Amino acid sequence: MHAPLTPPAVADQALQALAMEAVTYAYPLYEMSRMRANTSPRQCALGPAGDAPDSPQRWNNVLIHARALLGAGRSRVVTPNHDTLYTNAWLDLSDGPLVIDVPDTAGRYYVLGLLDFYTNPFAGIGQRTTGTQARSVVITPPGWKGALPAALHARIEAPTPWVWIIGRILVEGPDDVAAVNALQDGFCLRTLADWSAGNDATRTGKRFDPDFDTHARSEAAPEALRFAAVVNRALLHNPPPAHEQAMVERFRALGLGADAAAADAAALTAPQQAALNAALAQCLALWREAAIGATGPTGWQTMPLLEQSFGDNYLGRALVALKYIGALESREASYPMAHADSQGRLLDGRNAYRLRFAPGQLPPVQAFWSLTMYDASDYMLVPNAIDRYVIGDRTPDLQRDADGGLTLHIQHSPPLDPAARANWLPAPAGGFYLCLRAYLPDAALLDGNYTLPPLELTA
Repeated sequence: MHAPLTPPAVADQALQALAMEAVTYAYPLYEMSRMRANTSPRQCALGPAGDAPDSPQRWNNVLIHARALLGAGRSRVVTPNHDTLYTNAWLDLSDGPLVIDVPDTAGRYYVLGLLDFYTNPFAGIGQRTTGTQARSVVITPPGWKGALPAALHARIEAPTPWVWIIGRILVEGPDDVAAVNALQDGFCLRTLADWSAGNDATRTGKRFDPDFDTHARSEAAPEALRFAAVVNRALLHNPPPAHEQAMVERFRALGLGADAAAADAAALTAPQQAALNAALAQCLALWREAAIGATGPTGWQTMPLLEQSFGDNYLGRALVALKYIGALESREASYPMAHADSQGRLLDGRNAYRLRFAPGQLPPVQAFWSLTMYDASDYMLVPNAIDRYVIGDRTPDLQRDADGGLTLHIQHSPPLDPAARANWLPAPAGGFYLCLRAYLPDAALLDGNYTLPPLELTA
């Protein structure tokens, strides 16, 4: 007896539904591959990674430090941070554990945030987790069972062989940059063998080919063959956790998988390509319009709480990978955003606004808070006559209200009143948005018991 024929339309619908599921699951792997290619250095203290300027070779297992605060026109990423100096490293743990030595920061806030290749912020080294004293922390590959020296202060097991470290060290202001540069020089990354032997870090760096075309034209969505090739390589080197393997196995119907046959993206059939192309276009269009988090009663939009793993929230993981890749665990930092005033009108530099914190109602944090201005047209810092891109608890000479509260003035033109001018955050002439960064936020900020004040239109 012959099996009943499946109508083509039904088969296509099933394949398309599977493609939507697969793209949602795998998109963070694509974004991590893109970020690895874009942020891994071509050159470091070890010299150039390749033998020609156009070589695709990069370095991994090396720490790269940003030495100056970002200003207007000096960032390659959107919504850049102006509070900290960054440290970046891509780790390949396939040859064994790596040890990070961190200096004593004398109480200064810092964090080395660790992301696995699925974008889970699975661990951190810094004030909240390991303190600010000098430490030696070993990062081991998944399932590694070797012996470790007793002198190591902490062990972190990575969920995937590839790990992205995004570090941040607090800078008190422009005059503090040199002191932070000196601290950066105290961070060291070595193989476990070199650390145990007391060798320097010159042999830690490894050359690799990210195998991602960083010069490809910007696309609304990656093309199916390119997406499949990148994802399949990522799956090959970073297998999913055991409880997800059966689900990922279903994606082989689309040509996605870590086995040798699936790794050849050129072997995708026409129906597979069509389903993936349609899913990529539809998912990216929907995700770009989707809001992350909720808008509170005063107009501030808060991100959902991020823990060390997204778990099975694959849609949430994909949205964060698209819009906020590299975000820290919420207990480390929270980033409420404001795009509109208290009446729901989009923020515009042709207007003037005030943000008043009542006495005792400044953002509750254990580290620091700041408010940063961004141009809505390009998502970058706003050039201004006083070179002030951020205002917060480290801004000197802020003027308190008569009752002890704090009122910030947000507008394009300088306020006429001297006290207001001292508390002025310059805006562009047109649309803008604000990001309030709260590092080591208190529970009240995360659970909704603390509410940020509204942005009030004053002129």
